[in-house]
Amino acid sequence: MCLIFFAYDCHPRYRLILAANRDEYYNRPTEPAHFWASHPRVLAGRDLEMMGTWMGITRSGRFAALTNFRDPSAQILNAKSRGMLVGNFLCSNESPDQYMIDVANNRALYNPFNLLVGDLSRFLYFSKQASEVEVIEPGIYGLSNHYLNTPWPKLRKSKQVLANYLEDKMIIEPQALFEILGDRKLAQDSELPNTGIAQERERMLSSIFIQGSEYGTRSSTVLLIDKNNHVIFQEKSFILGQDICGEMNYEFDISH
Repeated sequence: MCLIFFAYDCHPRYRLILAANRDEYYNRPTEPAHFWASHPRVLAGRDLEMMGTWMGITRSGRFAALTNFRDPSAQILNAKSRGMLVGNFLCSNESPDQYMIDVANNRALYNPFNLLVGDLSRFLYFSKQASEVEVIEPGIYGLSNHYLNTPWPKLRKSKQVLANYLEDKMIIEPQALFEILGDRKLAQDSELPNTGIAQERERMLSSIFIQGSEYGTRSSTVLLIDKNNHVIFQEKSFILGQDICGEMNYEFDISH
């Protein structure tokens, strides 16, 4: 998952309005979002290489999502799969606070990451590169491959378009969020961050929807949780960052 933007507890009808793009190598085997046979209350996609996931929700309202933190100088050998950080939370009964304490204590085992976890009462953020867990307060946020709300061009754009859309909308249409996620416009070179990779690749990664020759946006997801605890989860998958090859639509009410 390389771009997430969301409105948390700041809309009169919705608890969470979230849109996300998962960017990955095209040849990495993946399963689309589904309820896992091993944990039937977990709805998430699956990385078939390491058996982790990048984002998911449970029927009881536990939510987690992950992005990699882009820092080539901080990579470690024999690191544990970051995708397990999401899957382990979804499959556990630990509170978000206790889970994040455990993650923070074991962060040295993983390559750099950003992690969001929450339930109906608590929403938290932690980065391996930071020192403390952050409580998500009501507001509009964006997360890419740096710290929460780092103002990279695509993050500024997606947050602003989301804020504009929410101004006068009582009913959120998932398609409107998918349109934001589909923006392929590259940032100007003068706006590009310097994260330790070549400028050509930095440029390719600067759009909301990424379309490279070997790497790009594999799926787009919209998640809505209203204040009656009704969940809408929609996912679109892509072949080579171009054609839609699958659509998954789920709706359910959160139950304890």
